[in-house]
Amino acid sequence: MGWAAGRHALITGGGSGIGAATARALAAEGANVSLFGRRPEAIEAVAAETGGRAFPCDVVNRATMEAAFAAARAANGPFDYVVLNAGIGDSAPFLKTRRESWDAIIATNLTALFDGAQLALPDLVGDLDKRLVIVASVAGLKGAPFAAPYAASKHGAVGLARSLAVEFAATGPTVNVVCPAFVDTPMVDDSVARIARAAKRSEDEARASLAAMNRNGRLISSEEVAAAIAYLCHPSSRSVTGAALAIDGGTTA
Repeated sequence: MGWAAGRHALITGGGSGIGAATARALAAEGANVSLFGRRPEAIEAVAAETGGRAFPCDVVNRATMEAAFAAARAANGPFDYVVLNAGIGDSAPFLKTRRESWDAIIATNLTALFDGAQLALPDLVGDLDKRLVIVASVAGLKGAPFAAPYAASKHGAVGLARSLAVEFAATGPTVNVVCPAFVDTPMVDDSVARIARAAKRSEDEARASLAAMNRNGRLISSEEVAAAIAYLCHPSSRSVTGAALAIDGGTTA
């Protein structure tokens, strides 16, 4: 068995993309995986693949989060690794951005992190080998034109992770944030479709334009991000806390 044998890993947004890849990476090291997501069929498929358990949950609803955390804890015991990954995106000129879009993005990308961290930390505090990892974006490290609500939410995610890292540094757990550039996920597929419609371009052209925004000229893979998350969960990363790990092919260098 691997270094995570018998450990309990909770992953929000676990039905696809980075969440699913992280579930595979941690399960391969022996972790018992609990998957949260809004789409039962998606998280159930990943749970079947990884030997984990699926808990349908909308992260913007505190009551359903509390129920899902309790159910996962009852099934697999206290949490050892908590990966808060669920997120949404949108793009529009700032002056045309609707308040409803702002509210939805902040609720999913930031307020849900507050709730998730509060619900997870009682299991994590007091153990130097327990981990809280937040998935943000390079948009949390620099400005993002036509995506002000998204960038604001991701800046907030970075600030939350760093603040928790300082607050809990003496007692554990570690708290870190990963900041990928454009990743080849269903969220990017949605962005590709929006760009293609707005610019009257093919989806291949729209996808290439997003890849070109990463300095290495390609989309990051979910597996690359999952490997970074697994590293932050590894026992050897005990002294890594408060880090904002850019996985961006040099985009923010």
